[in-house]
Amino acid sequence: MNQSLQRELQKYELATRTGFHWLTKVITALGVLLSLLHIWFNTFSTLPELWISATHFAGFAILCALWYPAHPSLNTSKLALAVDVLIALAALACLVYIVVAEDALYQRGVTFVASDWVFAVVAIAIVMELIRRTMGWFIPLLILACLSYVVIWGQWASGMFHFPGLSLETLLYRSFYSSEGMFGAISRISWSFVFMFILFGAFLVRSGVGDYIIDVAQAAAGKIVGGPGFIAVIGSGLMGSVSGSSVANTVSTGVISIPLMQKAGFPSRFSAGVEAAASTGGQLMPPVMGAGAFIMASYTQIPYVEIIAVSLVPALIYFLSVAFFVRIEAKRSGVQKVETGSESFLRVLWSGWHNLIPLAVLVTLLVQGFTPTYAAGLSIISVVVASWFSQQHKMGLDAIVEALSQGAKNMATTAVLLIGIGLVVNVISTTGIGNTFSLMIDGWANGDLLLMIILIAVASLVLGMGLPVTAAYIVLGTLSAPALYKLLAEKQLLDLLVAGQLPEQAKAIFMLAAPDKLNLLNGPMSLASAQQMLAAVPADFTQTLLDQSLGPETVGLALLSAHLIIFWLSQDSNVTPPVCLTAFAAATIARTPAMRTGLTAWKIAKGLYLVPLLIAYTGLVSWDVTSVLVSGAFAILATYALIGAIEGYLEGRLNLILRGLLVGAGLVLVWPEVPILIRIIGAGIFIAIFVFSRSQAQPSGVKHQTCT
Repeated sequence: MNQSLQRELQKYELATRTGFHWLTKVITALGVLLSLLHIWFNTFSTLPELWISATHFAGFAILCALWYPAHPSLNTSKLALAVDVLIALAALACLVYIVVAEDALYQRGVTFVASDWVFAVVAIAIVMELIRRTMGWFIPLLILACLSYVVIWGQWASGMFHFPGLSLETLLYRSFYSSEGMFGAISRISWSFVFMFILFGAFLVRSGVGDYIIDVAQAAAGKIVGGPGFIAVIGSGLMGSVSGSSVANTVSTGVISIPLMQKAGFPSRFSAGVEAAASTGGQLMPPVMGAGAFIMASYTQIPYVEIIAVSLVPALIYFLSVAFFVRIEAKRSGVQKVETGSESFLRVLWSGWHNLIPLAVLVTLLVQGFTPTYAAGLSIISVVVASWFSQQHKMGLDAIVEALSQGAKNMATTAVLLIGIGLVVNVISTTGIGNTFSLMIDGWANGDLLLMIILIAVASLVLGMGLPVTAAYIVLGTLSAPALYKLLAEKQLLDLLVAGQLPEQAKAIFMLAAPDKLNLLNGPMSLASAQQMLAAVPADFTQTLLDQSLGPETVGLALLSAHLIIFWLSQDSNVTPPVCLTAFAAATIARTPAMRTGLTAWKIAKGLYLVPLLIAYTGLVSWDVTSVLVSGAFAILATYALIGAIEGYLEGRLNLILRGLLVGAGLVLVWPEVPILIRIIGAGIFIAIFVFSRSQAQPSGVKHQTCT
């Protein structure tokens, strides 16, 4: 088994060491303590954020050091465990030192003494080593390259990437002792939003919500063509909205959905691919959306509830795209009907009504304007109360302790990862390399939005080979979001210029930048003229021009759209070979070749590329509900049409002419600025081909399977 995948799967086991029964109890107790501490941090604590971040680092460093051996071969080694205990104690010493020595450091004018050097270096080394154990070598090497760039090789670089350098003392101060680096904004997001929602997910799973989700999915899909495939789509979507982890999603739902699909007659590789693609979408489905959504809220300063609100329709389009693949394969394979139980959907839904209470509490509190951490805290309490209405999963003290411990375990690798990525983000902001990178890809794209999205997609895939999706989003968002936001906002500004609708207050900037072309502002103009006028505006005035032309709401939406596009594209490494851990996990369950399964998952997850284009070119992400619903409806039809063209099949086999017509209809349905009448005609063409393929389909041997 791939070592990276093995490490991922180990996160969901009770412990990774064997032969040390007492260690399991220590890890459990430590998990409970960390969860209680973080609940206190996010409710009543008045401690400085630096101290809280340092405690967050030390606690999860201790947990990871005890839980993950330096190498799988050292799993039973007492000597290795002794070394890891020393690492845990060193992490605790770093916490104590930063609390005790902080005032003395500032009294010396931030001049280091020997102990300052030692603890800063030890802390960074601990983070890098623990990330190596849990994620592999790529991220530690990336951190090392970034830190050395600041003090060594940045001075040797030429051109745009030249950096005069900082002293090692300044770098270590910014990395460890200040509210940047390890303990910066990424760390604060980790111990607040991310931890509270991961803990919320652990309580939901312990209260039986996972079993309830699978039961509901089975009842909903029991009478539908290709039912087990839809169970994977529905179950993974619902579970992923709670867990926020694609690999955890695959492990928890795939062990049920993949055998069901295989038993019903779906090819094994296709079954694994569907589960991997659907589980990847779990990080895109509100209300949790993984750690990336909280980081996005911090970057854009847009409330979390607004981010999940605009993300709902794009997520539904993605899951429907996976479902379309399932239906087409079911029709092609002759899988017509699967009985998954005799109970009706409404009966199953009502039987676990209490499981819906926590989600209702969470959404209600978020809509009412409460902070995400406060909403998550009260929702955790509601999980316990709601479980008392259940006979099988009633949560008592033991269950609460188990959920507290499991929440900390689920958070362990994410915590050390985000702390380590904070070092990378600190280097990017300190050196200004983020602006340099944005200017570089902006120059490569040369104002072409599609080309820029393609460049970001390629970069996300390359980064995703070594970084988890959250880390890939953080790095890529820091580097490329400014350039993408600029193009998205300028696209809307150009539309205003072409239409002759530029607000009066924005014309003053053009009076200074292009006084010889002011007469063009009095009415509509060509796109070329609009581009020339925009190019004449100095870069320092561009943001002011955008604010005055578009307004703060539209500018904020452009920034959110840029981050959503990057967030979606950062998910592709889950299902794109050669490194696709989610697909590998599904392949392990289905016993299929890992790389071929990855290719199948990549094909089924085409929505990861389609939806970002829709966000960029249509009204799919907007505060206008009507625009979102209309764009979403056409996008759903377009997605089905394009998938049918790719597969050469809808209800029956399609010839090349019909496939070409489907491509044309699909493009018309989503192409920007196409008149509504033409889109309706495109929808009519798709529906006509769908009906025709159904009438021409040859009845195949119908497979009736009973799956329990």
